[in-house]
Amino acid sequence: MSRLAAVRLSHFLPSLLLLAGGVLAASLARLSEFFASLFNVLPTLLLLLGGTFCLVYGRQRELFLLLVLYLGYFLLDIQLDHYRAAGQVRSDAALVFHLGSLLLPLLYGLYAAWQERTHLARDLVARAAVLLAVGGVALGVARRYPEAMLQWLSLIRWPSLHGEWMSLVQLAYPLFGLAFILLLVQYLRAPRPLHAAQLLGLSGLLWMLPKIFILPHALHVMSSQVMLVLVAAVVHESYQMAFRDELTGLPGRRALNERLQRLGRSYVIVMADIDHFKRFNDTHGHDVGDQVLRLVASQLRQIGGGGKAYRYGGEEFTLVFPGKSLDECLPHLEAVREAVAAYHLQLRDKHNRPQDDQQGRQRRGAATAAEVSVTVSMGVAERGLEQRSAEEVIKAADQALYSAKGAGRNCIRSHSQRRGAVRLANARR
Repeated sequence: MSRLAAVRLSHFLPSLLLLAGGVLAASLARLSEFFASLFNVLPTLLLLLGGTFCLVYGRQRELFLLLVLYLGYFLLDIQLDHYRAAGQVRSDAALVFHLGSLLLPLLYGLYAAWQERTHLARDLVARAAVLLAVGGVALGVARRYPEAMLQWLSLIRWPSLHGEWMSLVQLAYPLFGLAFILLLVQYLRAPRPLHAAQLLGLSGLLWMLPKIFILPHALHVMSSQVMLVLVAAVVHESYQMAFRDELTGLPGRRALNERLQRLGRSYVIVMADIDHFKRFNDTHGHDVGDQVLRLVASQLRQIGGGGKAYRYGGEEFTLVFPGKSLDECLPHLEAVREAVAAYHLQLRDKHNRPQDDQQGRQRRGAATAAEVSVTVSMGVAERGLEQRSAEEVIKAADQALYSAKGAGRNCIRSHSQRRGAVRLANARR
């Protein structure tokens, strides 16, 4: 599957809504006392709660993103408090503001793109060392040579590119641009909600910085919202890791267990199993086995009749039809079984791949790949007098699945059919 095909609007939508709400709130001339107090403490709460969550679950990258955002917020808030109290900026306000406009996109882009690849403790030390080194050097130079550094930061290096719309020092814009390109490439290579949140969070910073001394609540509101965007994305991905199967994209066993607790008085449960799956792995390798799992999952995902598919484990899947009867579900199951059987999976030779697009077009349509057929067997059970709990219905569906396997595979058997076959066999005896 193409990486671009994995791009989803849902990756961006929660972060967009949070940032849009932040822009709206920050643009207001006045906030109620409640919201003003809330946004004053929210960055600190998000750092403590979100940072603890990230630390416990080994999310070093997001931990340092929150830390960088909070440090930038803290330093700028000191300047803003003095401006509000005295009616004028501090003597070092320009230096702190311009330096922050450079360090925020630099460190934000660095930590957002810095993948966790090593031992967590070493990774934590390395990230802390970079933050201390960059922050220490910047602070030392700013204190030793404040005027020279302010002049260097404020210098217009490219007059032809300078415009009156620029509210930040000129160097800040290429740093924001490089960070934006880096995070965009990262998202396109690995589309994830967290990568989308990082990208939009950077846009929130670019909107916030020029408005700190113009809009009274811009710093507090947007710092809170950008940090909230990152924390929400971490929680979202943690939920997906716990409840969604990474290989197939279907909800996993834990999600199924929670769904079973909320079923009504009538429902149907289906256990589906890929026929001869071990043969695929043994003959063609686990890569082909993964392709087979994804193929079957994509077909089960399209099940009609109000059913929903889950990956039960291994090559087994479960379908749940709440509020349905056995007769209502069977036509939809048969349609899915036929769709899987009609699909021919092509096994391409990795050592004989086309070198360029022209060779690929020439080979297209030719018999360049072997084909294999995939089939599934299904066992169906309905809640009734004999199976009153979800666990009993699953057990009955599993027994019907064994019956489908014994009947030659690539078929559907219900628990009532299996029970009737057993009674017939006993009568013949």
